[in-house]
Amino acid sequence: MQAAIVKEKGAFPVIGEIASPVAAEGQVLVNVQAAGLSRLSKFRSMGLHYSSELTFPLVAGVDGVGTLEDGSRVYFAMTTAPYGSLAEQTMVSEKVIIRLPDGIDDVTAAAIANPAMSSWAALKFRAHLKPGQTVLINGATGSSGSLAVQIAKSIGAQKVIVTGRNESKLQALEADQKIAFDMTVNNGGTSFENALQPVIAEGVDIVLDYLWGESAIAIMSAIAKNSTDRATRFVSIGTSAGQENIELPSSILRSSKIELVGSGSKSVSKLEMISSVKDVFELVAEGQITIATTEFSLEDIEEAWSAPLMPRAVVKIK
Repeated sequence: MQAAIVKEKGAFPVIGEIASPVAAEGQVLVNVQAAGLSRLSKFRSMGLHYSSELTFPLVAGVDGVGTLEDGSRVYFAMTTAPYGSLAEQTMVSEKVIIRLPDGIDDVTAAAIANPAMSSWAALKFRAHLKPGQTVLINGATGSSGSLAVQIAKSIGAQKVIVTGRNESKLQALEADQKIAFDMTVNNGGTSFENALQPVIAEGVDIVLDYLWGESAIAIMSAIAKNSTDRATRFVSIGTSAGQENIELPSSILRSSKIELVGSGSKSVSKLEMISSVKDVFELVAEGQITIATTEFSLEDIEEAWSAPLMPRAVVKIK
């Protein structure tokens, strides 16, 4: 069968032929219809993510949408190595497939599952969002961050504050307050922190952070300087700023009620992730959240792989 194959660590996938999978006990075959190209999918496929399998060659892609033998439409994830989602067929555990509801098409389901899942899981299972709370989303102009704005509102946030480096994209978001920043200029952290002060003073219950780095320090510092009896749960989801390690002064944590947690594949259970996807699909089917997409064919995998993350690139297999 035709597939997008990664031949070595760090390499982009290329089109090639690979033997079709044969389902083992507890596994099911999926005829793939579409697969979204998330940051996770790209980096994990190339062996550059902390959860990567490092045995090559392998079929790229971590999740997608397809049909079972009985014709049922399903979303699937966590494919069985070396099979990924960018192939005519793949193999997955029967425990990690989700039937698609009516009202959601294949491309939208493939595109929205990964970015929306991360936001939903962070808000529900790590931040424990309660109706009426205030949420600050750092890095809200990315695909996951922009969906987090929609999801936070849909599950009860009273107020959503967004921060990011792209002011025009920030202004397009339906948030209550918007703060743009540029950490590359002199005193960027100080300027950002100063802009945050009046917002933080009104109280923030949850921070979803997709960037990490200096902007995360600025937010935590602003919270510490305006510390009250109100606790703030700071949830680290990604490192899109490109800075894995930061210098976090102990005084920030000692002088505030910041609760610092992470959200990802090791801190949220598989069952919780599956639950998150189901809930996301229901919101899509109800018309409460949306995502912009760009479609590619499997033969154009190299072009698709280099496409920007927004609008979400989706590879149509059939």
